[in-house]
Amino acid sequence: MRKRRPIEEDAHHERWLVSYADFMTLLFALFVVLFASSYHDKQTIVRVSTAVKNGFQEMGTFSGGTAAPGSVPSGASSIHKPLDPIDTEGGKDKSPLPGAGIDPVELNAKLSQALGKELDRQEVSLRMTPEGFVISLHELGFFDSGDSRLLPGAAETIKHIAGILTQYGLDMRVEGHSDNVPIHNAIFNSNWDLSTARALAVATMLLNESGVDPKRISIAGYAQYHPAASNDTPEGRRANRRVDIVVVSTYAPTAPKAP
Repeated sequence: MRKRRPIEEDAHHERWLVSYADFMTLLFALFVVLFASSYHDKQTIVRVSTAVKNGFQEMGTFSGGTAAPGSVPSGASSIHKPLDPIDTEGGKDKSPLPGAGIDPVELNAKLSQALGKELDRQEVSLRMTPEGFVISLHELGFFDSGDSRLLPGAAETIKHIAGILTQYGLDMRVEGHSDNVPIHNAIFNSNWDLSTARALAVATMLLNESGVDPKRISIAGYAQYHPAASNDTPEGRRANRRVDIVVVSTYAPTAPKAP
């Protein structure tokens, strides 16, 4: 009898690639989630999550399903533009504040109109940063050297600022700053103490006299460690002795309240 040739079975020597591909897909998803979680902006997290989900669906990794609550449509853009500094003189940049419903150029214009005299005397300055719109209250016009008590007239300026910011329900952080000249007197042992006390004085004025919602405000003291200019010159040290009101976010976009 003729011998039957044994049937050769295919040797699947590369089946490990399937498991490896699944592992790499899960690892990629993990790092994307970690990356998205590092952002405090909820809308950014939603956009990144939606973009990843759509990408996996296009590759056939995940089947289509119901979108998570709060997600944006698949056709929506997942790009989140970073903030760019604006020119407070020309005011051409129209980038919105983080999570904001107010144009920073509009905010700059309103504050410039209300604080014309203070801006001319260089007691106040306005600028845009990646963290938000910054209103700097310089020591000149607000505090005596080495003191945290507001000067006469400083309260009115702060009230003018608060009157504009409260129209939009703005979140703000009040930051105290100093130069690098050591301080040690009967009240303050260091620039940390002085900068924090000045921030608290401004925040207290905003809360008690200007009707700012306590839930929308925080304070910080940075001493000499976040300078706005070089401490090598008297002008630079003068610029660093300041309290910054940083507009960091807003409520959902709404029309401003009538003044």
